[in-house]
Amino acid sequence: MEIGGSLMKPNFESMTRQELKAYVLKNRDDQEALNILMGRRSPDNEATWYDFADNQEVSQDILKRKINQEIKN
Repeated sequence: MEIGGSLMKPNFESMTRQELKAYVLKNRDDQEALNILMGRRSPDNEATWYDFADNQEVSQDILKRKINQEIKN
């Protein structure tokens, strides 16, 4: 936004996560907006972590069944 020749940044705090993400994608050099967006993500201690090494065989089996099912259809 430009008012009287000076640029005015949007109010990032009032934007939804989706609006802020769209803004960041269009304004990739705006570090302030990116910092606010990253600050809104879930903390690592609230995230669900999966150990791929332990589940690799199960994951491969599911993927093979899904591929075979899609090929048959």
